[in-house]
Amino acid sequence: QVQLVESGGGLVQAGGSLRLSCVASGRTFSNYAMGWFRQAPGKEREFVAAITRSGSKTYYADSVKGRFTVSRDNANNRVYLQMESLKPEDTAVYYCNADQQLLPSANFPGTSWGQGTQVTVSS
Repeated sequence: QVQLVESGGGLVQAGGSLRLSCVASGRTFSNYAMGWFRQAPGKEREFVAAITRSGSKTYYADSVKGRFTVSRDNANNRVYLQMESLKPEDTAVYYCNADQQLLPSANFPGTSWGQGTQVTVSS
């Protein structure tokens, strides 16, 4: 499986921005569709965004649509999540996710996971 490491989390005020990064290693990155998920305290892990292998198509949860942007750099084995207009309810651990067969989604998370990065949005 591909190994995934996230970075870029932190503490930000409501209305602020953060950019998460996930670097992949161990396999050919462009063979993997990528996704981002998050888990808030006391809640189940939820789908945030996904991007196809080429980066030509992106998908978002309704809760982040218009505020978050997922992108990827296949030459550098990275996927990004640009988060704008952050809200306190965006506070969660954010996980990078990958799969060779399926586009990660709410019903079908990919098989490979990173360790997560904490995002905290203060009101």
